[in-house]
Amino acid sequence: MRRELFEPEHEAFRETVRTFVNKELVPHVEEWEAAGVVSREAWLAAGAQGLLGFAVDERYGGGGVDDFRFNVVFDEELVNAGISGFGSPLHNDIIAPYLMKLATEEQKQRWLPGFCSGEIITAIAMTEPGAGSDLQGIRTSAVRDGDDFILNGQKTFISNGILADLVIVVARTDPDAGHEGISLLVVERGMPGFERGRNLDKIGQKSQDTAELFFNDVRVPAANLLGEEGQGFIYLMQNLPQERLSIAVASAAIAEKILGVTKEYCKDRTAFGRPIGKFQHIRFELAEMATEVEIGRVFTDRCVQDHVRGELDIEHAAMAKWWLSEMNKRVVDRCLQLHGGYGYMTEYPVAKAFLDSRIQTIYGGTTEIMKEIIGRSMGF
Repeated sequence: MRRELFEPEHEAFRETVRTFVNKELVPHVEEWEAAGVVSREAWLAAGAQGLLGFAVDERYGGGGVDDFRFNVVFDEELVNAGISGFGSPLHNDIIAPYLMKLATEEQKQRWLPGFCSGEIITAIAMTEPGAGSDLQGIRTSAVRDGDDFILNGQKTFISNGILADLVIVVARTDPDAGHEGISLLVVERGMPGFERGRNLDKIGQKSQDTAELFFNDVRVPAANLLGEEGQGFIYLMQNLPQERLSIAVASAAIAEKILGVTKEYCKDRTAFGRPIGKFQHIRFELAEMATEVEIGRVFTDRCVQDHVRGELDIEHAAMAKWWLSEMNKRVVDRCLQLHGGYGYMTEYPVAKAFLDSRIQTIYGGTTEIMKEIIGRSMGF
């Protein structure tokens, strides 16, 4: 079906992104995967091309166009090129709204120009060893001491964790206030007591630096409080729908790409004297996947349209996140099976997608948590 999501300016932007990705990112994928991290030069190149912070006001160095469809274009082109480690979706889709909506004028002047140029790489630290989807269970604490907060705790599975120059840390500032005792503090590279653990060894997304972070009596200036004290949980709930939509967008694009690759494989690969796509069972497999991918695409695009209009609610973002990520998992797994032994070889796109995209049903809130959100919205 013809997509009706984009305007001509989005398609022109797609050509710009595609050129950038093919020139600046694709040639370095193997090098970055071996190193376990993307180079800072790639971030600077993206900033110079205007691909970081395009929703940020022009006076801070951004593009001045707050239209999530541009984010979608960038995210889809990364998927189409097989780039799973460059953390721009985290930077643009997840971190940018926090800084744009919650930062003071002084904070914006301090952080946003570097955010847009690629000189400041960002991360958000929610998950802890004992608290994942249950954000109210976090134990990282921040105690007020004059003009500072004294931050102590540990975070894990933090994307961009090694490279990040600026980390939004979810911390408990009032241990007795439940979800109203959670605040957001911005920790900057070089603050004494802020230490990074190992770059975690994952089954996929090898070039995406994912780290443990440790905070040992880190003295964070009160001037680095993001938004109001005690409102952190509310801010997280307000921003999580865009994060989950971003994951749904990537999931739809991955499934679409791998199905296309598999269709061509089934035309070229022969068995018993004919292309394997000529066998009824395989035709049916492809037909089922094509239908699911098409349904997923339509629903995702509708959610994006609603989000651009400011109408996407928490429940539909949760629906998109769980269904698209699970659909992506099913499709990639079935496509790998149709590739036979070749599907198990990492040189094939389907194998890389199998490893890289398995996390989609987990981060940003697990499938089970998404269903819980939807179920509660129904009055149960």
